[in-house]
Amino acid sequence: QVQLVESGGGLVQPGGSLRLSCAASGSIFSINAMGWFRQAPGKERELVAIITSGGSTNYAGSVKGRFTISRDNAKNTVYLQMNSLKPEDTAVYYCNADIIPDYYSVFPTAYWGQGTQVTVSS
Repeated sequence: QVQLVESGGGLVQPGGSLRLSCAASGSIFSINAMGWFRQAPGKERELVAIITSGGSTNYAGSVKGRFTISRDNAKNTVYLQMNSLKPEDTAVYYCNADIIPDYYSVFPTAYWGQGTQVTVSS
C-alpha cells in the first residue's frame, strides 16, 4: 500500500509565499515522475508542475517564474515553493507520483494525495 501525504497549505495574502510538501510512503521500489496539480472551484484539475526522477522540470505557463518544484529522492518527497502568490492561485493542490511498488512490477502506478487547500486572499 502506498500513501502520499501533503502538507503546507493555508491562507496567505497576495504576494506571499507558501511551501507545499508531499511524502510518499509504503511499498515503494522506485518513483518516476512526481508532480503537483490543482483544482479551483468549478474548474477542471490542471497540471501545475512536474519533475522527473532525474530532476527535469516542467511548469504551467501561469506559474512559471513564481513556483519551483523540487524533490528529495532519499526521502521520497516532492516540494512546491510558491512565491508571488495571486488570488487566482487559490485551489486545492494535489500531489501525484508514478510509483513502481516492487522489483517485479513493469509499469508504474499513479498515486494521488488527499489534497491541501491553498487560499490567496487579503
